[in-house]
Amino acid sequence: MNDSKWTWRGVSLISIATTIVLIAGFGYAVSDILSPKGDVPLTSLPQATPAPQNGAVKSFKVVALGDSLAKGTGDNTGNGYVKNTVVGLAASGVSAELLGNMGINGLTTTGLENKLKDAGVQYSLRQANVILLSIGGNDLFRGADLLQNGGAGNTPAGSSTGTKPSNAAGNQAGEGTTTGTSGGKETNDLTPEALLAALPEAAERLGKILNTITEINPAAQIYYVGLYNPFGDIKEMLIPGNQAVTAWNNAAMDIINKNSKITLVPTFDLFNNHLDKYLSSDHFHPNSDGYKRVGERIVQAIQ
Repeated sequence: MNDSKWTWRGVSLISIATTIVLIAGFGYAVSDILSPKGDVPLTSLPQATPAPQNGAVKSFKVVALGDSLAKGTGDNTGNGYVKNTVVGLAASGVSAELLGNMGINGLTTTGLENKLKDAGVQYSLRQANVILLSIGGNDLFRGADLLQNGGAGNTPAGSSTGTKPSNAAGNQAGEGTTTGTSGGKETNDLTPEALLAALPEAAERLGKILNTITEINPAAQIYYVGLYNPFGDIKEMLIPGNQAVTAWNNAAMDIINKNSKITLVPTFDLFNNHLDKYLSSDHFHPNSDGYKRVGERIVQAIQ
């Protein structure tokens, strides 16, 4: 009887001890879940990740080349669209630097093709990540043979020779072009076909120029400034000029659409119906306000 009594007591003690161990283990498990402890002290764990900051500020290194528009002829401030572009970029909070402006008065696509062979020009282009290009105006209006038939002093705007040919309103046509009666050639004789005579070959040269620039500097982004019609306020030149300039810009776009590193910056709409406001006294090149508008549009394209 006594043996049985001690047996039950032993079983009871074991049960109590087991219960205590289970309760202690359960308590430890709950504590570990609520307050986990690892081998690394809490004070050395990574702190909260800060919110990501804006990306590094871009640095634009700009080079310009092309004709008198790239040079800024007609802008009495001397800025042209090139300096306006650099100033506009800097005003938006990025770093912008003009490395050089190689614009030349009267330059054609043929002349630019030759310039791109120059080692100094190639070196300058390789330093840039933004290349501004304006070319084609001289080709387009020379296609009508106006330079040869336009009478004395009919030289590209900004050149050092010749006088300013004037139309009936007393405005210089510029860029080797005259309006009104000129050398026996009336403006109403100017047809879209005559103005577009040089387009096929000039457009082909434009394509080669753009390809050459991308070969010289594959990493740079090229911004080609489209043409506008500076004679839209002259009745006889309105339709032929619009058709010729539109055809040129479309040809340029066909070329540019094949290369993601090239962007066409349109200007036709900026000057259309606003020639009196944005053209300089030579009635071809933009004035300071016109160049500022072009610069603003280039900045929009870059950003």
